[in-house]
Amino acid sequence: MQNPILNRISGIFVPVSDIEAGRAWYCELLGMEPSMDIISGHLCCISIQGGQNIVLDSKVYAPENVFKTPMFHFDTDDIDKAFSYMQEKGVTLTTGIENGHWFGFQDPDGNHLMICKID
Repeated sequence: MQNPILNRISGIFVPVSDIEAGRAWYCELLGMEPSMDIISGHLCCISIQGGQNIVLDSKVYAPENVFKTPMFHFDTDDIDKAFSYMQEKGVTLTTGIENGHWFGFQDPDGNHLMICKID
């Protein structure tokens, strides 16, 4: 039998305590308008470049469900500008710039995320 599982990911679920606040925060972070619909009162799919979605979900939120380590990273061409941008926005930074290529931060719910320089 040929493998029916495709070699791609189209969505990454992120637990958020408040779906509207989560949508606003992630959209502001990514420079997007928070115009996407909230589905069933607890889901919001934010489409990002490459065809993937960040799927915010308030139904699965609980403090024990937040990401303790980054499950994915956002890309940047300029790690120093990205770090300064996050500082200016008052985002909770969990590391400095490491090895000149990445740094960690938290969303308002405490999910650990990362920004990495792409070459």
